[in-house]
Amino acid sequence: MALLEYCETWYEPLPVNNLGQIWKTLHTRPIFLTAAILTILCLYLPRLIRRYKEYRLSNRVIPFHWPIPKEANPNWTGKIILHPSIFSHETDNTLFPPETGHTGDKRDHITCFDPSTAYHLMTLPLLTEEQVAEQVQKAVKAQINWKETSFAERVRLMRSLKGWILRDMEGIVSVACRDTGKTRIDAMLGEILVTLSKIDWMLKYGQRVLSPQKRPTNLLLAHKVCNVHYHPLGCVLACVSWNYSFHNLLSPILAALFAGNSIVVKCSEQVAWSSMWYIGGIRACLRACGMDQEVVQLVVALPDVAERLTRNPSIKHITFIGSESVGRKVAQAAAEIMVPTCIELGGKDPAFLLPSADLDYFASTLLRGTFQSAGQNCIGIELILVPRNLQQRLVDIVLPRIESLRLGQDVGSLVSSVPVKRLERLLSTASSSGARILTGGKAGIHPQHPHGAYFQPTLVVDVRMDMEIAQQELFAPVMTVVPYDNIDEAIGWLNGNRYGLGAGVYGSDRKECRRVAEALECGMVAINDFAVFYVNQAMPFGGVKASGHGRFGGEEGLRSLCYTKSVVEDRLFSWIRTPIPRPVDYPLPPIEISWGFLHGLMEMIYAPHFWGRLKGLGELLGASMRKFE
Repeated sequence: MALLEYCETWYEPLPVNNLGQIWKTLHTRPIFLTAAILTILCLYLPRLIRRYKEYRLSNRVIPFHWPIPKEANPNWTGKIILHPSIFSHETDNTLFPPETGHTGDKRDHITCFDPSTAYHLMTLPLLTEEQVAEQVQKAVKAQINWKETSFAERVRLMRSLKGWILRDMEGIVSVACRDTGKTRIDAMLGEILVTLSKIDWMLKYGQRVLSPQKRPTNLLLAHKVCNVHYHPLGCVLACVSWNYSFHNLLSPILAALFAGNSIVVKCSEQVAWSSMWYIGGIRACLRACGMDQEVVQLVVALPDVAERLTRNPSIKHITFIGSESVGRKVAQAAAEIMVPTCIELGGKDPAFLLPSADLDYFASTLLRGTFQSAGQNCIGIELILVPRNLQQRLVDIVLPRIESLRLGQDVGSLVSSVPVKRLERLLSTASSSGARILTGGKAGIHPQHPHGAYFQPTLVVDVRMDMEIAQQELFAPVMTVVPYDNIDEAIGWLNGNRYGLGAGVYGSDRKECRRVAEALECGMVAINDFAVFYVNQAMPFGGVKASGHGRFGGEEGLRSLCYTKSVVEDRLFSWIRTPIPRPVDYPLPPIEISWGFLHGLMEMIYAPHFWGRLKGLGELLGASMRKFE
């Protein structure tokens, strides 16, 4: 009772009008309690001050200016290239920059163009193999200091990049549209939304994911503390695809920098123009934050130089997004230098419509999943499996809407005209084998931009899974409908396919939807939705089989850019340590003593029953107490 009354004297309201009153109040309290409070404050004050400073630093958004290129203006026009390609400069010398040839150096070039209009953007001189190697070394050198940056500094960078995206969103979208031919709506969904989602996830959970993780221990190590630490790998490489020129470029940069790595990004030659501008913005943000811009390097190179880049021993991890044929070469190169990889290849993602699916409701989802970015989407809907008795109902719903799609407004262009002949051949072969093309199936002609690389929005039905069109990734605005009679048979068809990236399952029966989702052999499934597993950047992204291996996104992706280190230490440091028991210490005693000790230890720890453990304890103690010389 006396103790309670004593404590209550401390918890009386403190007058805190000024420092003098605070001191007077503290001075009148029991001396030892006041001393205890002051001691605690002294111990924790440095930590509180440090956390406050980190909080202030991490919540700062550093503004910077990065001018939008004039070519991104929707009203800009340029020289039209007939049958444009990245090698158009080889047949038209007027496409070379004015300074070409003045230095005496012979260099490779690529032609950058807008695929939706065929406007010439620039002809870019490429770096030599030696210059690319120098870029790698710049990144390696910059990482030495970068890995020492605090999470607060990295968070400030992320917030500043997020501020740039929100502030210059329209310009970023315009640059992506100009270089890829996609519509502004497709760019907003595929470039901006998922990038902001990734940054937000990194801000909320990145430090927690990369901080030391405590792991459970066992009885033998009850006096130990076991932690897993995550350390940056060094300089990492990302070879990224062209279909989302902003997001695919920025996403691996965000993860690499937050994990403490530097990064070299090898962009696709198809989007070199936009990639250079995006990298320029990122480096401007680094400079504005007082950080070394050399931690981020961009390589624009043709395949021969790129292949040697993947064999550079200074590279400690490779992320690859692209075709299967190139992915195999990257995996082989990585094996030669013994570095881990994350390889995301093609897909043939199905939308599996169950008999209970509401076709009227999900029609819009199917259209968005098929025609988003003109079908040039690794997780786009490539197949629609529908019960045979519902196929005509589905056709009646979607056919009028597909026929009304407008080139350049609803559906953007392809990245080039190269795939058109292949697409026409696949559709023609499917038609000859019994499939029906209800609309589209040919190259599209834009009324204002006849040289643009468009393909007509297409609907093909009565497709069988043994047809080539059902086996190959189209990467085009083609809705491919496969009727089925039996759910389990259809699951077998899909699992027999060489791809296994993502899928969607649609129906009103939750139990049946979950059963089908569980049965599908793929890396991701969205039930009654399209590709939402990528909008949530807490989820790992990747596939199985010919769709690749490894994951980016989520804690799995972030930690894959680190090496793990297991650290075990005494719980009561230097008070309780682990001696080597005499029965197993060198030089060993007679074998029956060592064996008896260890046999008793195993029984004491792992015997399934109490009496077995008690017997083991007796054997252990007996061996320990035996005397020997």
